[in-house]
Amino acid sequence: MVENEFPITDVLPLIPQRHPFVMVDALKEFSKTEVVSSFTILKDNIMTVQGGFTEPGLVENMAQTVALHTGYDYYRRGEEAPTGYIGSIKKTSIKKLPVVGDTVTTKAMILHEIMGVTMVNVKVYNAEGEEIASGEMKTVIAG
Repeated sequence: MVENEFPITDVLPLIPQRHPFVMVDALKEFSKTEVVSSFTILKDNIMTVQGGFTEPGLVENMAQTVALHTGYDYYRRGEEAPTGYIGSIKKTSIKKLPVVGDTVTTKAMILHEIMGVTMVNVKVYNAEGEEIASGEMKTVIAG
């Protein structure tokens, strides 16, 4: 089993996404039931429009945070990160959009995980600790 000190800033081995569609840049915390990521919004990000990060970008950030949880768990076992997809999204609330230069912190709590399907509660915070987005999401590992 492989263990790392946090934060882990080389997240590409832990997620199936590749540039220009990477919406997480650090794994800050990991446990069996929780994961915390961070992401700094850059002006050349594909989900940035007129200096602001978009709603789909925040949703993708939430999903990739969940992918980090799964990917790091596989990494610890010496296995490659699996490919997955968003199965469903519900109860999503976006209160405020970050802008270029902002760093968001995303926390996902694993509610249920069985046979490659993970149900999570996700919250996104700005640098001041204000919750700017939240939602429930189901992700599925591609079979």
